[in-house]
Order: sequence, then C-alpha cells, then structure tokens
Amino acid sequence: MSLSDRLLAFGWPIPLAVLLLLQLGTGSGAIVTDHDRVVTCYISTWAVYRTGTASYNLDSFDATLCTHAIYAFAGLDEQKNAIKSLDAWQDLKDNYGKGGYERLVSMRASNPHLKVLLAIGGWNEGSEKYSNLAADPERRQAFVKNALEFIKQYGFDGLDLDWEYPTQRGGKPVDRENFVALVRELSQAFRKSNLLLTSAIGAGKDTIDAAYDVKTLSKYLDFLHIMSYDYNGSWNGRIGPNAPLTSKDLLNVEYSIEHLLELGAPASKLVMGLPFYGRTFVSTVAKARLGDEANTEGFPGPATKENGFMGYNEVCDELKRNPDDWTLAWDTAAAEMVATKSNGTASQVIVYDNTRSIANKVRFAVRQKLAGLMVWSVDTDDFNGLCAPEMDTYVDFGDRDKVALAIPAPVNGKYPLLKTISNAILVAQDELTQENVIPSEPDEVPAPGGTGSGPSGAGSKLVGPVSGAVVGMLLFVVTAIRYV
Repeated sequence: MSLSDRLLAFGWPIPLAVLLLLQLGTGSGAIVTDHDRVVTCYISTWAVYRTGTASYNLDSFDATLCTHAIYAFAGLDEQKNAIKSLDAWQDLKDNYGKGGYERLVSMRASNPHLKVLLAIGGWNEGSEKYSNLAADPERRQAFVKNALEFIKQYGFDGLDLDWEYPTQRGGKPVDRENFVALVRELSQAFRKSNLLLTSAIGAGKDTIDAAYDVKTLSKYLDFLHIMSYDYNGSWNGRIGPNAPLTSKDLLNVEYSIEHLLELGAPASKLVMGLPFYGRTFVSTVAKARLGDEANTEGFPGPATKENGFMGYNEVCDELKRNPDDWTLAWDTAAAEMVATKSNGTASQVIVYDNTRSIANKVRFAVRQKLAGLMVWSVDTDDFNGLCAPEMDTYVDFGDRDKVALAIPAPVNGKYPLLKTISNAILVAQDELTQENVIPSEPDEVPAPGGTGSGPSGAGSKLVGPVSGAVVGMLLFVVTAIRYV
C-alpha cells in the first residue's frame, strides 16, 4: 500500500493527504504509486547507439517512475506471420547477445507495480506489410498464435500495436475494418492468458477518421496510447509547435482527445502522449517566430542526428552551454517553449516541451479524467540529471484566491520531465478536488471589525498552507504509518 493509500485509510482527506505528500517531497519527484494514473514509458532501444552522454542503456531506466514500460520496437516476419527481433544482439541472449527483453522484464522483480510490454511496428516498419497481414484471415490467425507464444516466451505482460498507420502510407481503405478484426482476435487470445493488448493511435483528425473505428477498438484494447505530437514540423515549411495544447486549427492535443471521446473512446482507456523532444527549424527570417516561413528541413540534434528533431536532453544541454545565444519565449496557447537563435539575417528555432509544458498537459488530462499519460520517449529526457532545474513548472496552476496548492520544489536530478508527470498529477488532482468542494462566496458582507471566521474570512479555504505545528504532527503520524 502506498503512503497516500495509508493516509486515506487513516481518515485523512484527499487534499490534505496530497498536500502532506508534497510537503514531504525533496524535489526528487513522486513515484507512480502515489497516484492512480497510468504512466506509460516507451523506450526507443536504438538509443543505446547514440554518442556520449546521450547513449541510453537499459540500466538507466528508472522503473519507479512508470506503471508500464514498452520496449520499442519489434518487427513483423511476413513469411512466418510472427513477431521478430529487429536487433537480435540487443534484444536476445543468443550468441552472447545483451538480452534486452530479459533485462527489462526482470525489473518487475524489484518493481512489482510495473507492467512490461513489447511494441511491434513503428514508423520505419511502414504500413503496407501490416495492411497485407490484417487483410488475410488465415494469416491473422497464424499471427495471433505466434504473437501469443512470443510474448509468453520472453515473459512480457502484453503487446502494443504500433501500426503507423492503417489506411495510410501504402495501406488500403479496408484497413480500418481489418485492423478491428486483428485487434479483436488478438484480444480474445490475450485475455485468456491475462495479457494486455494496447495500441498506439495517431492523433490527427484525418488519420483518426480514416484509420480507426474508435468505439469498436476500445472494446478490445486495454489502453489507447494517443500519439499527440508531431502536429507540426519542418515538413510544413513553416515554424509550428510540435504538440500544441490548443491552436486555431484542429492540430492540437485538446481537439484530438475531445474528438476521440466524441467518437466513443472511454476516458478510462485513453492514455495521452507527451513528447520528450522538440521540433527544429531553420528560417531566413531574423528573430523568427511561430508561423514564420522555414526550410523544409530542420537542423539535427548532436546525438539523435535526425533532421528536424532534438531531444529534450539535447535542448537543455545546448541552452546550458550557450545561454547567451538563445532567446526563450513561452507560447501560452501551445503551452510550449520556443528557443530562438538569430544572427540578424537567419534563425534557428526549437519548439519543445519543458516541465511547464508537461505540467499543463497533465493538468488537462486529469481534468478530462483520462487513464493517464504516455511518453515518447524516456531516452530523450535528461536521464543523466545534467540540466538546471526549471523554476516555473506550476506557474499556470490554480486561482490562488480559490485554492491553496502545495507546489513541489523544482525537480532536480535525473528524469525531470518524467518526474514532473507524477508530481503534476498530484497537484492537478488537488486543484480539481478543491475547486469542486469550495463553496461559493456568500452574498452578505461580514460586519466591520469581524474576525473573518465565516466563509468569506481567512478560514474559508478548505486546505490552507500547512503550519509548522501541523506538519510536525503529520510527520509523527506518517512515521507511524510507515510501519503499519
């Protein structure tokens, strides 16, 4: 039982329990067992081949910060209608391999809360081969049998389908129905073995409407991992936010989630994606801003080496090393940070999510009562803890006249974005709880000279700042609870 569960079991109100947990925090971040949301962590296992401090070994993974870990990616063996390793030396133990599957699965021994899934697909796998598989009932049945055996053989808790995307990139219109058939048949087999079945889901309206029978898929999938990022990029020839929370068009996180809910996806199965990376742009406009024209190819990060892409760890390292070169601006609508480097005639621009972005998006997910959050991907967080703490993570939270939020200390050390998710869930839940229970202000005005003991006085907050005496008392109680 988590500390929060124990506090509630002892009769502490939810806001007070949350407040205490945050007061006791040291800035290191809450662990996932302090809240009831899903935190799904994709691991792009090829990140081990990056250079220097950006190289990500599975030993760097912190399982206490995730409820679900997804090993990405496996591929499709078209001849055998089976799952295949895409990097046998990294994934398997055969021929002195590094045994990545086993290493990640084994982390459950010391982290019993953790579920470990294998993802099949991804962008580089394409779409056509999955389209052909899903179209053939006999091949589907063979794949279901083989996939079940593969997942059991390596001890995974389930399978994550990352077909990008049905009906797209060489797919066919009938993929929409065939994907449902594939998911239904997999679900029937996996549920008999108490295994999870999830899927990554594209977030653009056109992709959603063409590729997914959302309501039917939701019957068979345990979670839908919404890839709510890559709404804009250098391919547009214009500077735009990677994962805007809101925007004037339909390319934003709020619209994607609300559209999926309207199409029949239950909130309890939606896991909203958060990007741990930014999109980069090169523009001939001096001091360029969002909306300005840009080249159709952005600049790469030094370690990820992908044009138009830069990991959060690369961004914060660059800002730390060359702070005078960059101008930072917060875009309120997008809830993203914009970093601009200009030489007077041209600009380099990075639009990325920092801890403030993550907190704002978590807040939206909590208010929508979603199952939780998903991250792509943990290997581009600051997993070495090299970057400076960010001080304004929760500046957008709470009407301070209505709620008394206990704000955690700035996250310091490793995994600042990932830790912010769990901390922000607690703050957002506390904020929402207080908003729901605080009475409206009374019509009558207190008599002059009154003590303010009524609803409009100093005592009107349901939860106020914790005094030293109260904290001391609570610490005594918590000490006892830890040994219950």
